[in-house]
Amino acid sequence: MKIKKLSTCFCTSEVAACREFYRTYLSAKTVFDCGWYIILKIDGIGTELCFIQPQENMPVFGGNGVMLNFLVDDVDSEHSRLINAGLQVIMPLNDHPWGDRGFSVLDPIGNSVYIYSSREPSDEFKPYFDNLNES
Repeated sequence: MKIKKLSTCFCTSEVAACREFYRTYLSAKTVFDCGWYIILKIDGIGTELCFIQPQENMPVFGGNGVMLNFLVDDVDSEHSRLINAGLQVIMPLNDHPWGDRGFSVLDPIGNSVYIYSSREPSDEFKPYFDNLNES
């Protein structure tokens, strides 16, 4: 199989709130919006997030267990920017031994939005990165 694109779609009654959250805080651009279904392109990387209001027999997303990870150049400035914008941090800004520095906020439907910058992993985690390069 040759995959050309991957997008994630969440079925929710909070389509408008999600549109505003991702446009306001994460520089998303609306590429399709018919009111009940939207496609947001995350600026600079081409990844798309989609949100759809429940249609006949569609299960509604419950907001548990999804973490969207956003790699940025300067996590400290993004942390300051989002706190100053009034977002509540649910996981504090910290350095992690697996090789990043990051924090999390929640989107309107309960997705954990993890924003991070890469760091050198600790010696404990370096072997795992080597194994990934072999596959």
